[in-house]
Amino acid sequence: MKYLKWFVFCIFPALLLSSCYSSKNVAYFQDLTDTSKIYSQVIASTYEVKIAPDDILQIIINSINPEATAVFNLGNTSPSLVSQSQTLQSGTGVIVNPNTEGDRSSITKGYLVDKTGSIDFPVLGKLKVSGLTITQLKDTLKDKLNNYLKDPIINVRLLNYKITVLGEVLRPSTYSIPSERITVVDAIGMAGDLTIYGRRENVLLVREENGKRSFVRLNLNSTNIFESPYFYLKQNDVIYIEPNKARIVGSDATAIRYISLITAGLTLLIVIASRAN
Repeated sequence: MKYLKWFVFCIFPALLLSSCYSSKNVAYFQDLTDTSKIYSQVIASTYEVKIAPDDILQIIINSINPEATAVFNLGNTSPSLVSQSQTLQSGTGVIVNPNTEGDRSSITKGYLVDKTGSIDFPVLGKLKVSGLTITQLKDTLKDKLNNYLKDPIINVRLLNYKITVLGEVLRPSTYSIPSERITVVDAIGMAGDLTIYGRRENVLLVREENGKRSFVRLNLNSTNIFESPYFYLKQNDVIYIEPNKARIVGSDATAIRYISLITAGLTLLIVIASRAN
C-alpha cells in the first residue's frame, strides 16, 4: 500500500507537470544570453511597399496654379456620405467606412488598381502602377505632369494597407496601417502581444503576391527573425499564432473529463489506503 501512496504523491503530480508548457518557450529572442555584451544587426532601411492590384491609392496634386491643378484631383479624398451598398469600381474608386451609424457610411475616394495593375488618371489616362513603390509612382507622375503644370508637387498614399493577426493574441483583428512600414513585431504589438499559450517559435505568415499564396514560419524565440526577408510585412499579410499543447489539452473537453475521473479515482484510492493503515 505504501507504494500506492508513493505513486499518487510523487509520480502522478510529475505526470501532470510534464504536460505543462515549458517556460523556456515563452521568452522572445532567447539567443541573447549574455546581457553584458552588445549585439548589433544591420537594419534594412531601404524597404518599401510595392503597389499591387486591388490597392487603393490617394493621389493629391498641388502646384502654383490651383485652377490648372483641379482637374488632376478628381480622385482626391472626399468626406461625403453614401449608402453601405456603395462599391468600388475600376479606376477611381470609393472606400466605404462602416464605422458609422445607420445605413450611411463615410467614404474616401481613391484610385483602385485594377487586375491589370493600372489606374485611370485624369488627363493622363491609363497608367501602369503595379510593381512600383510609392516613390517611383511619384517620380512617374511628376515627369508626366511637367507637361501640364509648373513644379507640380505629388503626394501619394496607400489607403488600404492592412494586416490581419489571428490566433493566440490578446486582440485578434484586422488592422489598418497609417504608415507604409510595419514589422511582424509591430503587428503583434498592435494585437496586444501573444497570450501565454501562443507558440512563439512557430508563427505562421500568409502572404498573397503575384497571384500566389505563400506560407512562412517565423521564430520569435530567435533574433534571426530581424534578418528574415519576411520581417517587414506587406499589405494584406495574415499572421496566425498557433496554440501550444497546454491550450489544446486545456480546451479538450474529453481530456478534462478523463483527468477528472483519474483524479477522483486516485482520491478514492488514497482514502481506502489511509483507512487500511
